[in-house]
Amino acid sequence: MTDLTDQVAIVTGASRGIGRATALLLAMQGAKVVCVARSADELEEVAHKTRGLAIPADVSDADDAQNVADEALRHFGRLDILVCNAGVGSFNLLEHFSATEWDRMFDVNVKGTFLLCKAVVPHFKAQRSGHIVGIASDVARRTFEHGTAYGASKFAQDAVLASLRKEVRPHGVKVSTIYPGLVDTYFNDSLPGSPDAEKTHLKPSDVAQAVRYVLEAPAHVVVDELMLHPLTQEW
Repeated sequence: MTDLTDQVAIVTGASRGIGRATALLLAMQGAKVVCVARSADELEEVAHKTRGLAIPADVSDADDAQNVADEALRHFGRLDILVCNAGVGSFNLLEHFSATEWDRMFDVNVKGTFLLCKAVVPHFKAQRSGHIVGIASDVARRTFEHGTAYGASKFAQDAVLASLRKEVRPHGVKVSTIYPGLVDTYFNDSLPGSPDAEKTHLKPSDVAQAVRYVLEAPAHVVVDELMLHPLTQEW
C-alpha cells in the first residue's frame, strides 16, 4: 500500500461533509492537508484539527485556484494529492431553474475541478507523480427528474476527469473518480443526522474511506472509477 505519511494533499470543500471527513482521515494517515473552502471560520476549525493549512477560496475563481496551489507549494515545499470535492446542487423542474442557478452549479462543479487541476497538473507532470481524486456522483452515470442542471454538471465533471486521466497517465500521474450515491451532509441545504438518512444515505466517512482506498493503492494499480452504493454502504 502507498504510504500517505508527509504527502501534501489539497482537499476542496473541506469545511463540511465529505471534504471535512476526507481532510481529517488523510491527516490521521500522516498526510499534510491543505484545507480549501469559502467559509473561513469552519475551515480554520478543520485545519486546526488536521494541523494543516487553511486557504479560504472560491474554486470557481481562476486566481483563487492558482493561489491555492502556489500557497500549498510555498508552505510545504511539495504537492502530491488533489481531492476535488467542492460541489453545489439544486434540484427542480427544468423550467423552474434560473440561469444563475445553472451557472453556479457549472462554475463550482465543473469549472472548479478544471481550475484546480489546471493549477496542479504542471507540477505533477514535472515531478512525474501525483494523484487527483474527483468526487463526482452516481448521477454522472444516470439521469433523474429534477436533475437536469446538477446531473449535467456531474456528467461534465466526469468527462473532464476522464479525459485528463488519459492526458497525464504517461507522465506518472493518476486520476481517480468516485461516484457516491446519497450522502448524509449539508448538501442542498439539508441537515445531516435525520433518522431516514441513517437508513438510506452514505456517511461522509464512507466516501473519505473510498478516497483513502484509491490513494493508498500501490503505484502499479490504477483505480479509475469507484461507485459507492448508499443503500448497502458497500463499495
